Amino acid sequence: MKRTSVGLTAELIEEISREKGEPRWMLEHRLRALEIFRELPMPRFGPDLSEVDFSDISYYLRTVEPVGSWEELPEEIRRTFEELGLPEAERKALAGLGAQVDSEVVYRSILEEVRAQGVIFEPMEEALKNHPDLVREHFMKVIPPEDNKFAALHGAVWSGGTFVWVPEGVEVAIPLQAYFRMQTQGVGQFEHTLIVAEPGSSVHYIEGCSAPRYTKAALHSGMVEIVVKEGAHVRFTTIQNWSRNVYNLNNKRAVAYAGATMDWVSGSLGSKVTMLYPSTILAGKGAKTENLSFSFARNGQWLDLGAKAIHLAPDTSSRLVSRSVVQGKAKSVFRGKLYVAPEAKGAKGHVECSTLLLSPEAETETIPTLDVRNHEVEVGHEATVGRVSRDQLFYLMSRGLDEAEALSLIINGFVSPILKEIPFEYAVELKRLLEMSFAEAIG
Repeated sequence: MKRTSVGLTAELIEEISREKGEPRWMLEHRLRALEIFRELPMPRFGPDLSEVDFSDISYYLRTVEPVGSWEELPEEIRRTFEELGLPEAERKALAGLGAQVDSEVVYRSILEEVRAQGVIFEPMEEALKNHPDLVREHFMKVIPPEDNKFAALHGAVWSGGTFVWVPEGVEVAIPLQAYFRMQTQGVGQFEHTLIVAEPGSSVHYIEGCSAPRYTKAALHSGMVEIVVKEGAHVRFTTIQNWSRNVYNLNNKRAVAYAGATMDWVSGSLGSKVTMLYPSTILAGKGAKTENLSFSFARNGQWLDLGAKAIHLAPDTSSRLVSRSVVQGKAKSVFRGKLYVAPEAKGAKGHVECSTLLLSPEAETETIPTLDVRNHEVEVGHEATVGRVSRDQLFYLMSRGLDEAEALSLIINGFVSPILKEIPFEYAVELKRLLEMSFAEAIG
């Protein structure tokens, strides 16, 4: 096991960089990001983050040495992944699988036909060594350290993650996938995902996240940067089921150029606190984005979620759709933002948020922002809040369902517009997680 001491210092940054054998420019990037982190304030909105103690976190931990095949993983880790269905999913549905425990990627595979297409699918550290110019061209260019305090923190201590590069015109027919697990108490996880889709290419990338439950607060502050070049199509799917001691403070952003399409699909069931607002910068004429998300906040959780579409070019379009379910003393917030620049004539944007409350003390907020700088646009926002009808429950239970089954049926119907966008193998697992959550919701 390799573990750094707790605390955030320049010496720690140098130790991480030295352990990874990084080039000088990456160490300089890390040290600059550390200085920016020290200067920037904590977020002035959203949930209470006072429990996050930056001086009491181990920022780098290697618990398992990287291996080249499934059989080489330690039995405990392999059993954990098998319980989650990862090997079966890889055989049936996935072009590649990356598994990360704490700070390091421990397993990576990719089908031969995908490799033959010229697709690069590597841990970030390997890509930094094997493709240094390509990584340097794009690394933290979409989300610079100056963007916010947690982007700067990530830039200083990032470890693990995935680099994907899809050549021009190549269509990856089946998804690439990564799975992140926080295995050890008191360790932060800061994986970096960088996807570059060259003109006319397409790829679907899926990530899953989980952690065992500990009493001590844990921090996850990953980053996803996506570059979607002319006419390319990227879909990014996230299934997040962190345990409820995790502060999930992510940054995700894409840039879509002329005629490109960027789709986000996400499901959030876990964490104590989540702050996540996937964004797409529509930088080229005719670029499109769709952001579909659902969340289930249970007692003690604050899920502060949202989406942003930044229209910078003519004839761009965006659709931001959210479904939230809130139970117990929990809170769900949706922040939807559309910005339309003066030059983005002909832009179309729509924001939609619907919330279902399962208990009297459940809270929800919808905070839309429509910032439109020209008159030749079509934009709109709608929001609804409701409760599960006792009449509906009574009717379903009169047809032979128990209360948990009836509740599950109603809520599955409520979130079905999102579930149907997730590949079948993952939708089945996600429905199972939802049903377990619904059963807890009614005790």
